[in-house]
Amino acid sequence: MILKRIYDSKLAQASYLIGCAATGECLVVDPNRDAGQYRRAAADDGLRVTHVTETHIHADFVSGARELAHQTGAALLLSDEGDADWKYAFAAEAGARLLHDGDTFMVGNLRIDVMHTPGHTPEHIAFLVTDTPASDNPIGVLTGDFVFVGDVGRPDLLEKAAKMEGTMDASARTLFRSLNKFKQLDDYIQIWPGHGAGSACGKSLGAVPQSTVGYERMVNWGLNIDDENTFVEQVLAGQPEPPKYFAEMKRINKAGPRILGDFPQPAELAPEAIGKLLEAHDLVVDTRPPAEFAAGHIPGTINIPLDKSFNTWAGSLLPYDRAIYLIADAGRVGEAARDLAMIGLDRLAGYFAGSVFDEWTRRGNKLGVVAQISARQLSERLKAGEVQVLDVRGSSEWEAGHLAGVRNIPLGYLPERLADISRDEPVVVHCLAGGRSAIAASVLQAHGFDNVINLTGGITAWRSEGLPVEQ
Repeated sequence: MILKRIYDSKLAQASYLIGCAATGECLVVDPNRDAGQYRRAAADDGLRVTHVTETHIHADFVSGARELAHQTGAALLLSDEGDADWKYAFAAEAGARLLHDGDTFMVGNLRIDVMHTPGHTPEHIAFLVTDTPASDNPIGVLTGDFVFVGDVGRPDLLEKAAKMEGTMDASARTLFRSLNKFKQLDDYIQIWPGHGAGSACGKSLGAVPQSTVGYERMVNWGLNIDDENTFVEQVLAGQPEPPKYFAEMKRINKAGPRILGDFPQPAELAPEAIGKLLEAHDLVVDTRPPAEFAAGHIPGTINIPLDKSFNTWAGSLLPYDRAIYLIADAGRVGEAARDLAMIGLDRLAGYFAGSVFDEWTRRGNKLGVVAQISARQLSERLKAGEVQVLDVRGSSEWEAGHLAGVRNIPLGYLPERLADISRDEPVVVHCLAGGRSAIAASVLQAHGFDNVINLTGGITAWRSEGLPVEQ
């Protein structure tokens, strides 16, 4: 048996390649849209991808199951559990085999047993893997978004992301029953989860890549609550806001992601073209680090740095029905295109290199700046009633401690809440340390707010100065 964990750090997402060395067959579980990486991983071990499956209809990235099966000719296997609202609409067209609780299929000498594990989503399944030449007992379980290292899948996404009102409580109770069933597995069985630390699919995921049923039974808070009502209360408490794009991911993955073939390679555009794009209110995203954007940027552009959070904020702040243009280093445009495609933002129409700034100023235009303010300076201006302050952290972060009287609008929800912010006085934005607020400042400026200031160092700097925080 060959096991490979293929991890995407920006999505905090794990896919798995399970191969049979004796026959050269392999199964890929929960692939993302980068199909080429799985074909290469299989070829490196002399394997061919013969089976592709996933644990559920994903909300945080575009599934690559359909793409990979199309590229390799592999059998596509999809869950047929859950009610009519959670069936794969493209399953028949794609020739998929539908899976149910208790089903078994073979990948060479490896036996894969299907377990229905609803709660995170109604159709969620897990896969028990048995290396039959070695033992009749399973070696591990691919848990998807059901059980993580140190955490369990959140049951509130149907309501918060998919807008299915009134489903959180029922889903939490279903999850509790699924966990009780899961706890009956033997201690030695390894757990291979679908996400690691940083994913929004739970609230306290561990960074360790794998665990065992026995260890999680000892330390995982979700497996250590025996009372159903207590579990429901705790699993729903403190969950972060789901990124805005989660609802779109559910729609795409249920309907069927389009066959991509390869990631787009956008063309470099002439620097002088940016003016007409901005006049037409087209979307231009400056991917430079926040400090560079704050020091000088083309007015009307928004700043989403090409870092580990690029997917999250691009998906939350950019619409899916409009063309997107980038300002980016030529050597990283391919990375940006891949990141956008991984969350279904496929309408990348071109990019501008760094020379766009020289051309902008050569034509007599001014660069915009984002003013900065220290915690002490902000404290004084608040006492004088000179500014409004906007906290763009998540609501659970705000509830744990915030500046007195400060409004909270999580960054991903800012574009739809602009009417809540006064345009008649300066607005200071802050987050934990300055990253999210830098993006928020650019969004406000792009929407016509003339006096936007970023709190350097965020609430971390505020606390370090010994300034008061309300609970």
